[in-house]
Amino acid sequence: MWPAVNDAPTPLLAPPAAEFDDVFLHHYSTLVRSLTAACGDREVAADCVQDAFVKAHLRWRRISRYDNPVAWVRRVAINNMRDDFRKSARGEKARRLLIAGASSAAEIEEDEPIVAGSSIDDLDELLKVLPRQQRLALSLYYVEGLTVAETAVAMSLSEGAVKYHMSKGRERLRPQLEEARDA
Repeated sequence: MWPAVNDAPTPLLAPPAAEFDDVFLHHYSTLVRSLTAACGDREVAADCVQDAFVKAHLRWRRISRYDNPVAWVRRVAINNMRDDFRKSARGEKARRLLIAGASSAAEIEEDEPIVAGSSIDDLDELLKVLPRQQRLALSLYYVEGLTVAETAVAMSLSEGAVKYHMSKGRERLRPQLEEARDA
């Protein structure tokens, strides 16, 4: 005779997981609205929340068992927003440094105006005219915030070679930056 089957859940089994689709449908728009209010940019907020849900989906078996999976998604979205702020701030700092032809961040005032109408896309367009080594050196130094030594290690060059590429890149960009500043 077969043993009786016990239909009662055993204490070792985890509680049923919340369905990802349901959580997404019920919370996505609310999270986007709250982050839009926090950062002032709906596109940035939507990107941050979407990225957080993608990360949650990849880990849903674990996250669905949290007391509040939405809190985890919210925290990741907020961290994404902070990362976006940092990236934007680095881009603005890079533009100021390039415009001024400065060799260190200490030479630029934090409140110094940026060229009117400039954006991170404008910086990308400016850097595209440079040879690859100059663009990489300037990007690592100004946007990423690496030191000359760290840039040299990242590029597998000597510090002197990095300084040369940065100098040549600044020299080549100076006329376009002065023209943009005067416009």
